[in-house]
Amino acid sequence: MVKKVLLASPRGYCAGVERAVETVEKALELYGPPVYVRKQIVHNLHVVRDLEARGAVFVDEETEVPEGETVIFSAHGVAPSVHANAQARRLRTIDATCPLVTKVHVQARRYAADGYTVVLIGHEGHEEVVGTMGEAPDAIVLVESVEDVARLTFSPDTRLAYVTQTTLSVDETGEIIAALRARFPQIYAPKKEDICYATSNRQWAVKEMLNEIGLLLVIGSRNSSNSNRLVETARAAGVAGHLIDDETEIDELWLEGVEVVGVTSGASAPEKLVERVCDWFRLRGVTEIEPYRLVDEDVEFRLPTELRRELALAETQE
Repeated sequence: MVKKVLLASPRGYCAGVERAVETVEKALELYGPPVYVRKQIVHNLHVVRDLEARGAVFVDEETEVPEGETVIFSAHGVAPSVHANAQARRLRTIDATCPLVTKVHVQARRYAADGYTVVLIGHEGHEEVVGTMGEAPDAIVLVESVEDVARLTFSPDTRLAYVTQTTLSVDETGEIIAALRARFPQIYAPKKEDICYATSNRQWAVKEMLNEIGLLLVIGSRNSSNSNRLVETARAAGVAGHLIDDETEIDELWLEGVEVVGVTSGASAPEKLVERVCDWFRLRGVTEIEPYRLVDEDVEFRLPTELRRELALAETQE
């Protein structure tokens, strides 16, 4: 019988997601619908549906956007070829790539330009990885595991550097980096860790409360990398963890024999979904619902330059 629900802190929206969602909202206000968005602006089903209802049109590729229209690039970043295609179609582009992802793109580009072969630690097919690899396709090699590192072969004179996807498991990535350094002691490392502050903070918050809970519910969509990592963090410590899009996906069987449930949400999940999960427990008689520590994140990113410029212009014309 569940007696208590503990809410992880920090959880939910990070600065990059907040900026990306606000970019679509502001563009809709400024230009009116339709505003086209390449891929899901962030990996969350509810956010995408809300924006669709307001007039955003999500497309898989920039080549599907009618010529001359406005297109927003998602928080996960795009390859240079996407910018080139958009230019050829005379699209008005707004780049909502998270600044922390842009930093990885810049690093990868610089390393490749300096003659390094770049080892990218990440998940194949993830949009962020596709975008980063597009910066220097001939110079980037993807590794997903310690086993992948063992299979790498480079000629002795190869200069190596590594970068990582921003939404990985901190522990797992640490193991892969250690394996890379053991095999290639001269490998060049980024000055600062690439895994973003929000991803690490959310994993840390889950680890902190694992001794207190019997089950962890992670609110996030299936394709959200950082949400999946939160489930793995719990399971790695022997605590049952499940990914849910919202309260309708909670299976009452998970709760059998559990007294304390931990709830967290991935970096692209809005707080209203946490509220809905809390209400689900309240309806079942749980009165103790409280934050497990309170941690404040004070990171903020400004809106994309091209949108700020247009908004300022619109203000002066009013």
